[in-house]
Amino acid sequence: MLNRLVKMAAVAAGGYFAMQLLNKKQHGALSSSIAESVNIKVPARTAYNQWTQFEEFPQFMENVHEVTQLDDTHLRWRASVGGVEKEWETEITEQIPDKRIAWRAISGARHAGVVTFHHIADNECRVMVQMDYAPDGAVEQLGDMLGGVRLQTRADLQRFKQMLESRGSETGAWRGTVSH
Repeated sequence: MLNRLVKMAAVAAGGYFAMQLLNKKQHGALSSSIAESVNIKVPARTAYNQWTQFEEFPQFMENVHEVTQLDDTHLRWRASVGGVEKEWETEITEQIPDKRIAWRAISGARHAGVVTFHHIADNECRVMVQMDYAPDGAVEQLGDMLGGVRLQTRADLQRFKQMLESRGSETGAWRGTVSH
C-alpha cells in the first residue's frame, strides 16, 4: 500500500513539473528570475570592494571553479551547472562604486543580473542579487523548478557574509565606473 502511494505521489509530482515546463514553453519563455539578499556586518564599501575581486568568487560560490578577469568589463567563468562543467563569458554593463554591478552573458546560457549594495548603518549593509536566466536543458529546467538556483544563490550569499564578517576587511578593490 505504501509503495503504491509513493508511486502515485511521484507520478503526480512529475505531472506537476511537466505542466510547469509546458506552461513556460507555451508562453514563449523558458526564463526565470530570482532575487536574494543578505545583511552583512561590514560597511557597504567593504562588501562592494570584495565583490569586485571576481577571481576570488570560488572562495564563496560553491559551484564556481574559476573566474578569470579578461579586462575591466569581461569575465570568463568555469563552473558546474546541473552537475555539468560549463564555461561562459560575461560583460559588466554597469558598475557604480559602492552601489551596483550589472552584467549580462555574452556566451553560454542566456542570463543577466545586478548586485546592489545598500547602506543600513555605518557597519552594516545589505547585498542583493537579482538575476534573470534561461535554464539550458531538462536537468537545469527541473533544477530551476525545484528552486535550485535560488537556493544556491542564497547559500553563496551566506558564505560571502561569513567570509567578510570573519575577515572584517576586503582583499582588494576596483573603484572604476562602467556605463554602457
